[in-house]
Amino acid sequence: MDKAILSSLYVSHLDPELSPLDRIRTRLPIDQEFYKSKICVLKEHGLVEKDDESKLSFIGRDALNVVLVGGVFDLIHPGHIHTLKAAKAQGDILVVVIARTSTATKIKKDRRIYHDENTRRELVSSLSFVDLAIIGKEGTLYDTVEYVKPDIIALGYDQAHSEKDISGNCKKRNLNARVVRLNTPIPRTKSSDIKNELGEGDSFYRI
Repeated sequence: MDKAILSSLYVSHLDPELSPLDRIRTRLPIDQEFYKSKICVLKEHGLVEKDDESKLSFIGRDALNVVLVGGVFDLIHPGHIHTLKAAKAQGDILVVVIARTSTATKIKKDRRIYHDENTRRELVSSLSFVDLAIIGKEGTLYDTVEYVKPDIIALGYDQAHSEKDISGNCKKRNLNARVVRLNTPIPRTKSSDIKNELGEGDSFYRI
């Protein structure tokens, strides 16, 4: 329960749309009195800021392992589910970054994307094991990484990014994130395979 509350504080800091209590209530049936009592205990142990119960202390943040994974996620398929579950298994909180349509088409100009970025975010957010889905920031990948400050960056098995390059670029921004490459999903399922069946084989970004 303590970790669930700490996680809700962290996620609400990134996305203030829901308060920490309302956010945790989407998953656990707790009342306000119980929540307040737990916050008081967490304050006493130095995990929550004493002068602002909506913020984690440095100790509280260090108690969590945040995993970041990114992609377009236009058509959610078994390969995505496998990848995201594997990413979540790496830590406590899974933050999924949804590529902006402008970014996705810039990487591959002939790509056709069925759903806009807000719809794709909503689709990914509906997965129970995803703690937060956000739309990537304008600019580079590292602007989003700097905002989330993850402990782990998880790459899909066929994403083109280099672990070494990402790690190096993070260090240039004083971001200490470990980069991991996730295993090939079984069965192997990719957006491009689905698009091939639809006659548009190369138009989707592969996670």
